[in-house]
Amino acid sequence: MGNFLKAFSNPFYRTSSLEILLFFVGWGIWWSFFQIWLTTKQGFTGAQVGTIYSFGSAVTLVLMFVYGSLQDKLGMKKTLLKFIVVCQIFVGPFFTWVYVPMLAANFYVGAVIGAIYLSIAFLAACPVFEAVTERLSRRYSFEYGQARAWGSFGYAVAALCAGFLFTMNPYLIFWTGSVVAAVQLVVLAALSPEKNAALTSQYEVQSETIKESKTPSFSEIIGVFKLIDVWKMIVFVIMSWTFYTVFDQQMFPEFFTRFFVTPEAGQQAYGVLNSIEVFLEFLMMGLVPILMRKIGVRKAILLGCCIMIVRIGGCGLVTNPLGVAIIKLLHAPETALFILAVFRYFTLHFDTRISTTLYMVGFQIAAQVGQIIFSTPLGALHDSIGYQSTFLVISGIVCMASIYAFIVLKKDNESVEGQPL
Repeated sequence: MGNFLKAFSNPFYRTSSLEILLFFVGWGIWWSFFQIWLTTKQGFTGAQVGTIYSFGSAVTLVLMFVYGSLQDKLGMKKTLLKFIVVCQIFVGPFFTWVYVPMLAANFYVGAVIGAIYLSIAFLAACPVFEAVTERLSRRYSFEYGQARAWGSFGYAVAALCAGFLFTMNPYLIFWTGSVVAAVQLVVLAALSPEKNAALTSQYEVQSETIKESKTPSFSEIIGVFKLIDVWKMIVFVIMSWTFYTVFDQQMFPEFFTRFFVTPEAGQQAYGVLNSIEVFLEFLMMGLVPILMRKIGVRKAILLGCCIMIVRIGGCGLVTNPLGVAIIKLLHAPETALFILAVFRYFTLHFDTRISTTLYMVGFQIAAQVGQIIFSTPLGALHDSIGYQSTFLVISGIVCMASIYAFIVLKKDNESVEGQPL
């Protein structure tokens, strides 16, 4: 409790936590039910849903590198975040008056237009918010995991509310997202503790300030693609973290709701499960940094892989909703381990000045590539053999990725070119 209160005394922590909380509320309120909306309200097949996710991944793939490069150039400035939030304000009107009519008139044109908007406003935006928060944490003396935890808490609250809003009127989840984005814009404009010289001098870490003052050149940013160790991480992420979206967002929601007598009961139960799961993730975000200090970054990543194998494989074996729900809750430690340990792996072994680009390329973009590769084939596989058999196939792929990671990941004391443990 003492550490918790101490963290809240830091205005940079409070501001960053509020900003990332609001982003995840505004995204989670509709994203947590996006797959259910596509299948139950729009009537799309698994293959069509896979195509929509693949198009989104393809656009996000390109945009993430653009966003990452821009943010590394901007450093601590929040200009890009403000642009993103302005785009988010239009999510309600977009889904109501643009996306649905376009999908009905021409599925592929609608899918492309949707992919462009959703990538600009949300899909490519999430890692920008995370990367800015991580950078601020190093510079202004707070724990990134404790701030990122509030994003998980926000998503949990949003998912719980979405389950009830969706059964009232599906469009409410999108319009609520617009309202939250408007609040987020006000917060970004009004709260700027970095402009207060007294606060800056009190909390600033001088070594990080000196490092950040040397803005990376474009050639240094592009040079990320020349690093063999980055490519090793890309391969690992494609074969593992990819399934955060393919399994958790593209497949699991409808799979779980099928256990219930009515779609409405299933949707509300899914909303409750999702909120409990992400609330546990909120707690794990605060605990994983402590665990990482005890077992190390490399072992934390490998532990995340083991949990993913058990979670996805378990959902393929259990045949009742309570068992599936309990196994699905393993998502909480798995997500915290992947997000925090992979980010820490990059800031440990690489130049922290290009941390945003590294995180985008080596983690987020790699996962988008994986989604492009796997979304449509696994959607079609689900159409032919069912959800549970498909889950076992996914678990087998992650198992191979874990063996690969054990071989290629650097130990924590090897090639420490960033911020030491």
